[in-house]
Amino acid sequence: MKAIVNVRLKKGVLDPQGRAIAEALRGLGFDEAADARVGKVIEIELDETDPERAAARAKEMAAKLLANPVIESWTVEIAA
Repeated sequence: MKAIVNVRLKKGVLDPQGRAIAEALRGLGFDEAADARVGKVIEIELDETDPERAAARAKEMAAKLLANPVIESWTVEIAA
């Protein structure tokens, strides 16, 4: 199974990369680009057949290593 972990900064945490992207988009004429947030996607191949157990393990991985729980939030998706 594949675990897809999406990590992004929590609301209220300054995102300078996102701000730079939004400003660059507006500079290119995409005036509707009011804001942008940058995150990361981590795909992990798991030797697991139970989707619930795979999700639980991926969430544990995110909490312990893949994300900084003080400033980042994450979601986990399991793909067969």
